[in-house]
Amino acid sequence: MIVAWRVLFLTMLGRECPEMPCDVVFDTAEWQAVYIVTERRAPPDTPPSLDTMVRKVAGLGGFLNRKSDGFPGPQTLWIGIQRAADFVMAMDAQRDIEPGRYG
Repeated sequence: MIVAWRVLFLTMLGRECPEMPCDVVFDTAEWQAVYIVTERRAPPDTPPSLDTMVRKVAGLGGFLNRKSDGFPGPQTLWIGIQRAADFVMAMDAQRDIEPGRYG
């Protein structure tokens, strides 16, 4: 129920308040991990807009983000959120490894 609520909340909030900073809904680790994976560069100091992050997360779930596609739906957001959680876990694990030990 909590996951379903979050997906529907993100869908609704992303459509109604796209200019809002994404850190209102996403943890810092979440939006930064998604940003790093999707952009292949360090995240900015200030969080991007909610619209930007919802589209990035939905892109991880299969959303193509074409001009005529409109706003992402709950299914692509749900899949993207699952993948984002994996990226956060991987980044946490990477930080825990001692520098120079594995490479």
